[in-house]
Amino acid sequence: MQFRFLKNASVAALVILFSQAAMAQLGGTPGAFSRMGFGARGMGMGNAMTAVTTGDIVGYYNPALLSWSEYRQATASFGILSLDRRLNFLSYSQPLRPSAGISAGIINAGVTDIDGRDADGEQTGTLMTAEDEIFLSFSNRFKSGFSLGITVKLFYYHLYTDVSTTTVGLDAGFLIPIGKAVTLGFSARDLNSKYRWDTSQLYGQQGSSETWEFPQLYTIGAAYKLPDSLGIVAFDLEVTNKKTIMGRIGVEVPLIPEVTVRAGMDRIDLKEKGSGVKPTFGFTVRKSMSDWTPAVNYAFVVEPFSPTPTHVISLTVIF
Repeated sequence: MQFRFLKNASVAALVILFSQAAMAQLGGTPGAFSRMGFGARGMGMGNAMTAVTTGDIVGYYNPALLSWSEYRQATASFGILSLDRRLNFLSYSQPLRPSAGISAGIINAGVTDIDGRDADGEQTGTLMTAEDEIFLSFSNRFKSGFSLGITVKLFYYHLYTDVSTTTVGLDAGFLIPIGKAVTLGFSARDLNSKYRWDTSQLYGQQGSSETWEFPQLYTIGAAYKLPDSLGIVAFDLEVTNKKTIMGRIGVEVPLIPEVTVRAGMDRIDLKEKGSGVKPTFGFTVRKSMSDWTPAVNYAFVVEPFSPTPTHVISLTVIF
């Protein structure tokens, strides 16, 4: 009986802790880690990337962007977060001549150093959660400049001993250029994404099964290239089937060819109050070396419900 209580308490604690760590991302609904952004460039621009067709492009925000890729790039990112959370990224993107692009990536997240205790309050060791997303994106651009893209995503969530789930989801998007300076984009994310839990192996006949559906995200974005190559201004508007409406804004300015700075505002709640706006800042330093260009990207993200801000560092190679 005591051991069964310990297992119940441990699983409950893991769920509560991870939900609190992901709080303010649609109230801790499933897949919150996958909605925090991708890499230092996107997060530094407030995640307003749905229609941005220049620079380092990845299929995370809108798969239709990939057909605008100009070079091959590989990126590794890691996050420094509070509350013993982790958030890491890997990605590779490249154009497929003459009019297509492809991207693959991994997001790894979780919570470590969770204090495990038994029914008497005695320590039993440390626990952890692990949540991963693997995605593959493809896009094709037509003669008019209109582009379509699709992403296939595989999710894996290990919550506790003998408690894990795997699911497949889809993203889709399109992009429309308006003249030479403006692009409009749309993406639909997490179509059919859901976690299915079965605790019968852990609890036997007292176990149960249930399904947690991800919120579906629908984002409209616009990006404007400032005159004389002064930079980019981008706006996103996101609505969900959970009746949330969020705005995002980002700006990116190249100071010199080797240094770019950016800033943004993420999670601007246009419907309710209390979700907390997230100001973001960042920069890129790069140096061309014959056929390849290494770069260091950094993002500083203010988390209103966290004791400390988030830092994201990305190492990118263009070749």
